[in-house]
Amino acid sequence: MGELEAVRVFLAVAEKRGFAAAATALGMTPSAATRAVAALEARLGVQLFIRTTRTVALTAAGALYAERVRPLTEGLERAAQETRETQGLVAGTLRIAAPLSLGLKVLPSMLTQFGLAHPSVRVALSLTDAFVDILDGSVDLAIRISGVPTDKSTIWRKLCPVPRLLVAAPSYLSARGTPGSPEELAEHELLAYGADPAGESWELRHEGAGSTQRAAGRVRADSGDLLAELAVNGDGIALLPRFIVADALAAGRLVPVLEPWRPGDLWLTLYYPPYERLPLRVATFSDFFEIYVTQTRPL
Repeated sequence: MGELEAVRVFLAVAEKRGFAAAATALGMTPSAATRAVAALEARLGVQLFIRTTRTVALTAAGALYAERVRPLTEGLERAAQETRETQGLVAGTLRIAAPLSLGLKVLPSMLTQFGLAHPSVRVALSLTDAFVDILDGSVDLAIRISGVPTDKSTIWRKLCPVPRLLVAAPSYLSARGTPGSPEELAEHELLAYGADPAGESWELRHEGAGSTQRAAGRVRADSGDLLAELAVNGDGIALLPRFIVADALAAGRLVPVLEPWRPGDLWLTLYYPPYERLPLRVATFSDFFEIYVTQTRPL
């Protein structure tokens, strides 16, 4: 194994704090990773790790070496990627953050199709409904479902609106009655999205009229899928994106509530770090994803 490959193994062991975890991430055996680091230590004449039965930790010399070589390996990776891109080759690792519900409902099929079209792109996907800071360098792009973008420090690409509707289980409406106006929602159990103790503000409009209701029921959660299941169980009325509840609506496990009244649409948006130019793998994925959610499988 060459010195550059050994350095990459060393950095992986430092990041994962173990040879087995680093070997798994690199697709090699733990013994091969151990030999690579031992050879690097012999070449340098210093001990890079303190090894115990429970953990692996950098020595002072190892920490200094990692600090020096990490920018070099990252620079080599960028140079290799940019060289490929000059030839129109779409390759490399694409780090994406996406909302949990979208990841579960929409992305599996899309990623399969993207992989068939671009097999040289590796996707590292993080699913979270928490806000992801696109400026910290942890991801190449973030998929968000939110209001109209206002952030001036990032680049964004609005793809399409995300329709929402009020839903409830037929059993809940049979027991509690069906609200005939937004004001009657105050008499019902409203399932709120988010962690705000004050609940969620539902803004509804119909034929030019508007109404704002506060959803602050027994349960609030930061997972649309959980709220959908609670609604199916008859625990209350929820306001959710259509793509989350489409299957339950088709099966009759949920029905629309106050259907003439429409909540404001959210937007599906791609956020990027402040690139001077989108990397080819990022631009290619963005185009593919936009076609998928607007034409192949509209939300």
